[in-house]
Amino acid sequence: MRTATARQRFEQAALPHLRDLYAIGVRMTRNPDAANDLVQETYLRAYAAWQSFTDGSNCRAWLIRILTNSYINHYRRSRSHRSFTQRSEDEQLTALYGDAPRSRAAEELLADCGFSDEVEGALADLDDDYRLVVLLADVEEMKYKEIAETLGWPIGTVMSRLHRARRRLEERLAPFAEDGYGIRRAA
Repeated sequence: MRTATARQRFEQAALPHLRDLYAIGVRMTRNPDAANDLVQETYLRAYAAWQSFTDGSNCRAWLIRILTNSYINHYRRSRSHRSFTQRSEDEQLTALYGDAPRSRAAEELLADCGFSDEVEGALADLDDDYRLVVLLADVEEMKYKEIAETLGWPIGTVMSRLHRARRRLEERLAPFAEDGYGIRRAA
């Protein structure tokens, strides 16, 4: 009997989570192309570190942690990047006016994410740390402890940021819930 190679074990354990990682990546980056890049980087890092993965442990959680750390590292790098005056003219225009319009229609993006315009807008208005913790807790249904381990935060920080993010979402979405669905906030 022939044993499976490291590559085959990696493919069997990691590839079934590709769609989940892409969905998380789209929600984090709010950009399908950036999500593809993030997922690709995640799989490259995971394959390079495959020898450190413990067989029988939760591969999905391990991959989400790599994806999240990659996103956080990219976010930190982009924040501390060169000053505005050192950028090229194209970069300055992008910084001032945003990226060029995306090639995919908004309807396609919403179908990928499964959220309404109002929810997408409310999530987009959250700071990155708040949006990230909401997505991991409420969309990916991760436990506080898993989120804390994934993000490298104390569990209290996860709980407080999640609480604040949910309150902000509740405030923002209350009129939508009442007008569209007749749902009112408790007195």
